[in-house]
Amino acid sequence: MGEWQGVKHNQAWLVAITVCMIVLFMSGCTSMKAGDSGSDAGVSSDKNAPLYYDFGDVLVPRAMKVDKNSSFVFRTPGLSAGVLSMRGRVDGYSLITFFENNMANDNWSLVSAFKSFRNIMLFKKENRWCVINITEKRFYTYLEIWVSPTVGGGSPDLLNRRD
Repeated sequence: MGEWQGVKHNQAWLVAITVCMIVLFMSGCTSMKAGDSGSDAGVSSDKNAPLYYDFGDVLVPRAMKVDKNSSFVFRTPGLSAGVLSMRGRVDGYSLITFFENNMANDNWSLVSAFKSFRNIMLFKKENRWCVINITEKRFYTYLEIWVSPTVGGGSPDLLNRRD
């Protein structure tokens, strides 16, 4: 019986030491997080600020994350064009409102918009077109930003062309 009580005593010490180590570890992690958030307090308002990704004149909410496998952007010194695919847990209507409000700040003009399950907004600039495609699904809202240079100065004849 004496041997059995010694094993119980050793197990009790092992459990006590393990619990103390876990408590110390957790308190250390908590103090590191508190220190990090305190040092960034002046920048915290920028953490949610929208960003310009591959297109320097199309602002995107930070909550949208780039899908690199579905994106293709072509860049030269004076041009960037292609498609930027993104997804996020953002309300589709708030994305529409975001683009309606912010594209004008970068000199884009809203040409037309289709609002339904799939929302498409068409914007024009002096030498480029931008198509914003917003689709809400069960868990995520998907965003595609298509930017293309105009062909031949964006002549309206392109739309009336008969082949």
